[in-house]
Amino acid sequence: MSLTEAQKQIIETSIERVAEVAGDPSPLVYARLFAEQPEMEPLFVLDRDGNARGHMLMEALDCVFDLLGTRSYAPTLIQSELTNHDGFGVPPRVFATFFRVVKETFAEVLGEKWTAETDAAWVLLLAEIDAVILQQADKYGMAV
Repeated sequence: MSLTEAQKQIIETSIERVAEVAGDPSPLVYARLFAEQPEMEPLFVLDRDGNARGHMLMEALDCVFDLLGTRSYAPTLIQSELTNHDGFGVPPRVFATFFRVVKETFAEVLGEKWTAETDAAWVLLLAEIDAVILQQADKYGMAV
């Protein structure tokens, strides 16, 4: 099921609100990611100032915005990042969890302002992202 224009706007607005409330949410996103998947933290040993984490979150959000809009590059970006992450030993199923972690972190940041409607829109978005990840992983013979 594709996102409606209203759902796309809800997602965009939620991202904007997170930026207003938390500024850079990268530390929160990665704290959650490392708590859930501690095996990922050693991959960031050289990222002492958090710039790589911030860049990765920005790329993920750029991907989200492209999926909400023209869809001109998100599948290619996902495929490229699947390949890059595979080189670091990150399988597609773990790569896919990042987007869920972003959603859960954003929900926590917004608290009561994260509505059931917002959650439903993000659930649909995550399903679309998972489908793209599976399609790209399958296309390039990556074990999910």
